[in-house]
Amino acid sequence: MFDNAQPLIDEFRDLERQLADPALHSDMARSRKVGRRYAVLRPIVEAIDEYRRLVDDRVAAAELAADDPSFADELADIETQLEAVTERLTRLLAPRDPNDDADALVEIKSGEGGDESALFAGDLLKMYTRYAEQAGWKMELLDSQETDLGGYKSVTVAVKGSSVNGVGPYGRLKFEGGVHRVQRVPVTESQGRIHTSAAGVLVMPDVEADEVEINDDDLRIDVYRSSGPGGQGVNTTDSAVRITHLPTGTVVACQNERSQLQNRESAMRMLRARLTALAEAEAASAASEARRSQVRTVDRSERIRTYNFPENRITDHRIGFKAHNLDQVLDGAIAPLLDALAEQDLAERLAGSGGR
Repeated sequence: MFDNAQPLIDEFRDLERQLADPALHSDMARSRKVGRRYAVLRPIVEAIDEYRRLVDDRVAAAELAADDPSFADELADIETQLEAVTERLTRLLAPRDPNDDADALVEIKSGEGGDESALFAGDLLKMYTRYAEQAGWKMELLDSQETDLGGYKSVTVAVKGSSVNGVGPYGRLKFEGGVHRVQRVPVTESQGRIHTSAAGVLVMPDVEADEVEINDDDLRIDVYRSSGPGGQGVNTTDSAVRITHLPTGTVVACQNERSQLQNRESAMRMLRARLTALAEAEAASAASEARRSQVRTVDRSERIRTYNFPENRITDHRIGFKAHNLDQVLDGAIAPLLDALAEQDLAERLAGSGGR
């Protein structure tokens, strides 16, 4: 069992050697890539080492217990430890998304509901911001289009943070992709009627420039004057950038920074993430139903969750999750929901691989 993990151990040892080489750290992009992969493999290798040690201990304890029954308790304790590490290894070695350890770009767009939808988009941004703070992650605003009431027509943020057991911001937040529906009395409603509106969320891996090949000839780049709130220089020069990827028709735009160069860099970052998400969706469409269910998060057309304010209830329609702590969830307490989604995803991946 787990014998096929030896290539991972060999890779881990090679990464250790690379990290010990001072020359690696002069190349920040490569150093970051090696460091992330090392962080993914380390818990796997540690668990394999523990598993192999316990297997050897079990053999020795079984031999002793055969001659002396007093060693039976020791054998039972080793069996319990072995069962626990076997479960942990099964989880760690389950087929996984190669981008799970990556940072994330989160895009939120208002949808049906006008101003109320834009306000709800702002609520979702606050929810993710608070959760990121609790997780020790950093958030960077890349682009936003605000409304007069303080909501967002659209907003894109980068979420950066270290991975835990090979799961970084993207692997943790990817389940948030889809349509989020809200039921409440809007601030613009004078008669107290409950309205239903929605906002779309797209979560994409924040990939390095060398991980996505983009031909300059495939790009159309337009510059224009920024609109909306902004200080001197933001609205008076052609600093906003719109990039169209001609082969796929993908369009990204950025206007938050003062300089055209900064906006172009942010837009290219968003384009790389969009193209990566698109490639994942295309790969999923040609794969099994189990695989499609894992990456459906890139499809904004699927209604995934309802936020019911009158009942203080949140419902995730994919897994039947319900809780009556909506106020806490919107303040960042989404860990239990993300845990439940991750468990469902793990079960699907294990089922798809036939288990171990």
